[in-house]
Amino acid sequence: MKLKTWILTCLLVLLFTEGARAGDAMSVDIFGPGQNKVNILVLPARGPGGPGSSALAKNFAETVQSDISYLPFLRLAYMNEILGGDPSKGLKADDIDFKPLQLGRIDLVMTVGAHGQEIEARVYETYTRKLLVGKSYSQVDDSGVALVADRFTAQLMRVLTGKSGFFDSTLAFSKKVNGGKELFTGSALGRGITQITNDGGFNVSPSWSKDGRYVAYTNISDKGHRLGIWDRAKRFSRLRKFGGNVAISPTFAPDGRIAISLSINGHPDIYLLDKDMNPGQPLAPSWAISVSPSFDLSGRKMAFCSGRLGGPQIFLLNRDSGAVERITYEGNYNTRPSLSPDGRFLVFARMTGDGHRIFMRDLVASQERQITFGPGNDEDPSFDPDGYFVSFASSRNGGTKIFVTTRYGDPAKQIPTGAGDAMAPAWGVAPALD
Repeated sequence: MKLKTWILTCLLVLLFTEGARAGDAMSVDIFGPGQNKVNILVLPARGPGGPGSSALAKNFAETVQSDISYLPFLRLAYMNEILGGDPSKGLKADDIDFKPLQLGRIDLVMTVGAHGQEIEARVYETYTRKLLVGKSYSQVDDSGVALVADRFTAQLMRVLTGKSGFFDSTLAFSKKVNGGKELFTGSALGRGITQITNDGGFNVSPSWSKDGRYVAYTNISDKGHRLGIWDRAKRFSRLRKFGGNVAISPTFAPDGRIAISLSINGHPDIYLLDKDMNPGQPLAPSWAISVSPSFDLSGRKMAFCSGRLGGPQIFLLNRDSGAVERITYEGNYNTRPSLSPDGRFLVFARMTGDGHRIFMRDLVASQERQITFGPGNDEDPSFDPDGYFVSFASSRNGGTKIFVTTRYGDPAKQIPTGAGDAMAPAWGVAPALD
């Protein structure tokens, strides 16, 4: 059943402080220096019979708490931190004694209730009693709880930070299937994992178009290297062969064209394909191998990996001037760059004495820092649509799985992708609901 047929969402406009202004609402600057933790307490879920009397409400509350655990600027508080236990008698502000919450240094409190298949959820500031988020969801069954919880948490993140790219996004990634690799998609929380290719061989290096409709990728089989393009609307892939032996690391530019490394002149250079999939001139020509293009949102900056000065290093092309600047100087093996949408930050994988690790470089401040710390190997970083979260593949828990951190290097969390190795995550915007 399609989502909109069983979720009816309405914003409950409830103000509990007369004359309160919108500017008084709590906000969190996730992009600013330093990350202060905001304490949030989820009160026991209620049903018609009181706390704990609705399995649906309890499931919803637990799922929201799991979602919140991916947001490093929020800290989940526990009921034993509150003097006297549950300070509420219902879901509304008038039903809550805020003083114990204030004494326990709780910044936000969430109430959840359900009656039949209707769920109500609210988040208040404890010091102002102000309602930050209030939502009602109708016709929710057990199979739909996770999606509703994700949408509620996305709204909470939007209210607090102005951004919600983590929840309003899709991951494409490669998984081992029948001795080869196929591509899969799913939400950033691991919901709705779906195999999207069945080409055989090895399908790797996915990249989303800006609008989230297409995924470009490389298919490697006994027919050689081919460019694959999967259409989300048609649920169909097409493959294209180019001259030469190499066609790897395709990437969508913001204007919808594809940049890809081709060996049509004997060695791999990065070319921008026209609307008929014909390559023009190399974007940053060199005698050496150049791969892994990544663009900022304007399309004027392109990061890429090249061996033009020896071992693989990261370079930045200014497409307006044609100037190429070397970005990485530390380490002998730096690969897989990903530019933030604003073009200021770059994440990439570096081979260190402890294995491959993910590093982040501030291109304005010319500062660099390591943001993952193993064990195992960490590779294939990808920025989320907001430029805050970074997904990557890691072997830290055995096999290879997908994890997420932030550009500040917060503790990494694994994204559920099911059985089997998963690698090469690529972040794109989520589709509109049908």
